[in-house]
Amino acid sequence: MALRTRITELLGIEHPIVQGGMMWVGRAELAAAVSNAGGLGILTALTQPTPDDLRHEIDRCRSLTDKPFGVNLTILPSVTPPPYAEYRRAIIDSGVTIVETAGHRPQEHVEEFKAHGIKVIHKCTAVRHALSAERMGVDAISIDGFECAGHPGEDDIPGLVLIPAAADKVKVPMLASGGFGDGRGLVAALALGADGINMGTRFCATVEAPIHDAIKQLIVANDERATNLIFRRFHNTGRVARTSVSDEVVAISARPDAVFEDIRPLVSGAKGRVALETGDLDAGLIWAGQVQGLIHDVPTCRALIDRIVGDARRIIAGRLAGMEEQAA
Repeated sequence: MALRTRITELLGIEHPIVQGGMMWVGRAELAAAVSNAGGLGILTALTQPTPDDLRHEIDRCRSLTDKPFGVNLTILPSVTPPPYAEYRRAIIDSGVTIVETAGHRPQEHVEEFKAHGIKVIHKCTAVRHALSAERMGVDAISIDGFECAGHPGEDDIPGLVLIPAAADKVKVPMLASGGFGDGRGLVAALALGADGINMGTRFCATVEAPIHDAIKQLIVANDERATNLIFRRFHNTGRVARTSVSDEVVAISARPDAVFEDIRPLVSGAKGRVALETGDLDAGLIWAGQVQGLIHDVPTCRALIDRIVGDARRIIAGRLAGMEEQAA
């Protein structure tokens, strides 16, 4: 039984499973492995230090897979923003056909991508933002529940409510994101009205993820309680793995007179990259979601995707079909 959905049709992929764009993690070896396994792999544009480096990474990904893959471009407010227009041009010039956008005011980028025939998936954390992106003309929505790693927004709505609430109003195909890591989650996402799932943390704990094995083993060892919410008082909430660094960030932020400058040395992206690449858990933040409680091994991307799809099919054909027969 094939799990064909609007997402598989839109993206030209075999299985309704997408790898989210992750800073320092979304590189060619991971994206290609996901795509070769029948999902959609995604490169993270800003992981590459320059637009030219992104061009080279896109070429490298093409050398590793002949399947569809995408590129993530996340737009964040910043005093000194990256040259987003130049990264966008690199994506367009390289012939990429699928882009995942996220972040602050993406309209300029969505319009330009769409003008060049690129399919756009916009990642957001609220129904109102999903509807705004739909009006901009995006082809699909990825809706992030409160369980997710990264920035879950400020509404604190978990996926069990957020996904069907979005499905009730969003007309374009939709991915469910945040807390997904196995076949049960895929079936649940489809039942809630999504057309597939987007996974980040689960793909970090795979053989091909270009991060240190100590980080992968941390994710496997952690349970669903082992995250911290940071930046809450600064209205930019982020969910990260619970480590000595994130514990310190939470403690400092709880001080009545705390300002962002007090935690800035601990939360820099450069230090997070060091942690991922060296396995030094005390070096910087490690972004991970509550789905850690469902991750118990470090398989290849193909083994993981085959397992998720196989388990989903068995649940649909077995347990759910059996319930339907009993009801009849």
